[in-house]
Amino acid sequence: MADPTTDTRFGVPVWVIRAILFFFAITVGWFYLRGVLSSLRPLFIILAISFFLSFAIEPVVNRLERLGVRRGVGTWIVFLGLIGIGVGFGFAVGTALAEQINQFVEDAPATIDDLERWLQDNVDESFDLTEFQNQFLENGTVRDQLTNLAGNLLSFGTTLLSWLLQAFTIALFTWYLVAEGPELRRKVCSLLPPTQQHEVLRAWNLAIAKTGGYILSRGILALLSAMAHWLAFLIIDIPVPLALALFVGVVSQFIPVVGTYIAGAIPIAVAVADEPINGLWVLIVVVIYQQIENYVFGPRIQARTMEIHVALAFGAVIAGGYILGPIGALLGVPAAATIQAFTSTYLQTYDVVDAAQDLP
Repeated sequence: MADPTTDTRFGVPVWVIRAILFFFAITVGWFYLRGVLSSLRPLFIILAISFFLSFAIEPVVNRLERLGVRRGVGTWIVFLGLIGIGVGFGFAVGTALAEQINQFVEDAPATIDDLERWLQDNVDESFDLTEFQNQFLENGTVRDQLTNLAGNLLSFGTTLLSWLLQAFTIALFTWYLVAEGPELRRKVCSLLPPTQQHEVLRAWNLAIAKTGGYILSRGILALLSAMAHWLAFLIIDIPVPLALALFVGVVSQFIPVVGTYIAGAIPIAVAVADEPINGLWVLIVVVIYQQIENYVFGPRIQARTMEIHVALAFGAVIAGGYILGPIGALLGVPAAATIQAFTSTYLQTYDVVDAAQDLP
């Protein structure tokens, strides 16, 4: 009688054949699933952005709702306000920078002559920048590039509006998550046992509180930075001080890690183009204010709005950048703060023993 565990055609146990088929099925399924997830990555990024925006906006909408404003209307008010602020900021900064680039192009020949004389007097008499100057006057390559750049910056406000229109999907998801937030939480919790409902609601509320705290702290620091730099730029007397101060305040606070350097580079470049010595003064102002913010303003404001260690925040920015790119870097800090706050409720803490006092 034949052994039922052995395939008589191949002379191997049936379980081996099944294991091989199962292995190939798992491998094919894994690669297929990986391809599907890779294709859906843009959707995941959209959802991550939408959740982040909804967590940031919901505290304001909740406050409007407590004041008697219907939740849907309150959501629209916040949306329109944010769009107006974004478009106004982009138009103001883009227009100011475009004007400065055009002015730089017009003044470039005289600036090159002054630089050539200075180099001949202080470095070497053989310096000749005539060929470089001809690129502005005859060839026009550099001039055309800078003029085109100025034109692009001038239309920055319109481009930003176009980006907002193209981001309709994100806005739609965000609007639903905010306007229907309580109903969405009820639907999610209805699928879970009561004990799990409590944990989900606590995590959700923590995420809203921490993200709202992050946006609030960044907004306060951006306002302080803009006001301080505006006053300093007025004293130094550089062009368009208000637009540059707004640029420094917003970019330094809402672009992780490299935002401070980008924020300082633009005003320095504008100041150098207007008066080289002013560039040095702007650099000094940016560096001094950064130290004041790091050691005076930042710790006090973030201690009240978002309790997270600086090293953990920096690591969260790097990790988020590796996972989702620039968007992940922006989401990293509030996500880390939420995880830290949530896990701290389950971790038991003890008093730290002072080893010096316990020595015999």
